[in-house]
Amino acid sequence: MTLKEKDLLDRIKTLEEAVAKGREYLESGAHADWTGFRPIFVKKVRDGKVLPPHPDWVKNVFLPNHEKALREAERLLEKLPQQKKPGWVAP
Repeated sequence: MTLKEKDLLDRIKTLEEAVAKGREYLESGAHADWTGFRPIFVKKVRDGKVLPPHPDWVKNVFLPNHEKALREAERLLEKLPQQKKPGWVAP
């Protein structure tokens, strides 16, 4: 396994975990404080409590972007040339 393949597999694994957490959040509200959902600039606060991400944002922005990145990573993995190691040949 080449270094590129290993990096792509790690990226795919990370994206699959992010998509799974996003879906779990939409279903049950779990992982509301996960760092992948944190805002870039300022956290929204109401009555001194940090608000979780809006479900519409997770459904319409977070999940489609991560699913697209996952498809792209899988496509790149398929495009990598499959290197065959030369075997020992008897003289």
